Parts: sequence; structure tokens; C-alpha cells
Amino acid sequence: MIARLRGKIIEAYPNRLVVDCQGVGYLVNIPISTFDHLNPSEGMEVDLRTHLQVRETAHNLYGFATEEERDLFLMLIERVSGIGPAIAMAVLSGMPVARFKSCVISGDATQISRVKGLGKKTAERIVLELKDKVGVTDTWQDAAAGTVSAPAADAELALIALGYKQVDARKAVRALVDADSNAPAEELIRGALRKLQS
Repeated sequence: MIARLRGKIIEAYPNRLVVDCQGVGYLVNIPISTFDHLNPSEGMEVDLRTHLQVRETAHNLYGFATEEERDLFLMLIERVSGIGPAIAMAVLSGMPVARFKSCVISGDATQISRVKGLGKKTAERIVLELKDKVGVTDTWQDAAAGTVSAPAADAELALIALGYKQVDARKAVRALVDADSNAPAEELIRGALRKLQS
């Protein structure tokens, strides 16, 4: 699995990049949000969070500027029935992650249905199935209310996306935050995974 990619951009388009990593050019599909965040140009150094999808007929690499984008992409394709990478990329291209989370929390399928390529029924299914996933919206609400720090919320969401229960993810992350309140999300995720796997 390719989880991260660092190299120089040799081709840049709004929906894909070709990244040269020591002589190998990787074609990476990206959402518009990543393109806007990076404002990529040829020769620019880039560090992407990635997800590799392996199928019988193709290996597709998806890249994201932030952990938050990748986590939302994974949550959509793994936790919402009938949602594949194309629709998940459309969601990320169609609205900011924070606005999407807000729509799910408030049950606003109408806003989500305005994303190009999504119909009302698909948007309603996204809201219903993500709201039903224990802990996801709780974590988003806690982050919005400021009761958990942004790195702690990101770490919880990443662990939930990996299949851990919210209660276990929160307990592991809180123990680490109590020990070091300034720890970045990546460090919290690694530490929590060690706790949860021991």
C-alpha cells in the first residue's frame, strides 16, 4: 500500500498530478480541494497523503493535501454503501471538508446533493449512514464545540476510519493528550494504535 508520496510535480492538472519520485512518475488522482490547497506547478516539491485502490483491471492512486481530506475520502468509500472513489472525489471537490461535516451533523442532505454528480437520494444515504456510524458525528461536534483539540479530533477520526470504536479511539487519544497536550495528530495516531494493538 502506498500511504504517502513525496517528490517533484512533472505534470499538473486540476484532477490529477504526475509526481516524479526518484525517476518514477506516479499518476495521482486528486480532488479540486487538494489542487487549490497546493496550487501546483511543474518542478514544485509536493508531499501527498495517498490511498491506493487495487482492482483487477487497474491500480488507482488517490492523493490528498491533508490527513483530513484522506480520512473523509476513506470514510466515504468504506462506510457508505454504494459510494466509490469517483463520488468521494466529487464530494471533496464540491465542498470544503468542514462544510461537509457540518452538513452531516445537521442532517442537511440538500447542501450535499448540490455537489456535481450526486443526487438527492445519494446525499440522503451519505447523511444517514455517516450519522449512524457511532462516534463520527460526536467527534465532529466535539471538535466544533472546542471540547477536543483539532489534532485529537483528527486522530480520533483516523482511528474510527480504520475501524476502531469511537469509545476506544477516544480513550487511547485522551491518554496521550493528557501526557502531551501539544502532540500533533500523526503522533497521536501512532501512539493510539500502539495502545489499541497491545
